[in-house]
Amino acid sequence: MKTMTITIERKPLTIHFDGKDMQVEELGIRLPFGRKPATMSEIAGSEDCTVYITETREMEPAEFDHFARNLLQSRDWLGGKGGYYGDGRLCVEVHAPGRPYLFIDPSGSDYGRYCARLG
Repeated sequence: MKTMTITIERKPLTIHFDGKDMQVEELGIRLPFGRKPATMSEIAGSEDCTVYITETREMEPAEFDHFARNLLQSRDWLGGKGGYYGDGRLCVEVHAPGRPYLFIDPSGSDYGRYCARLG
């Protein structure tokens, strides 16, 4: 069986947000974000937003699966991050081998308040 790899452009940018300069990567496609999904299967959104990746968190598959089943759970590493920027969202990218990419905008909280997925 052939595996297809899809490459999505990422453009490095410096933005000014909340009174400071921040390094981000702008994802080359817009994604729909769901509000307060409890699990990855509940991510469904209607508002396509530009995704600005502020950091990437790599996980092992089991850790990712637990995270994806509990998106509303409080996590220290999400605290105070995210927010709106222009027509998009500042996101933490979460990924594990063999799993979809999740883009989490906690909008200042410490859980997956707004989430999008790719894959």
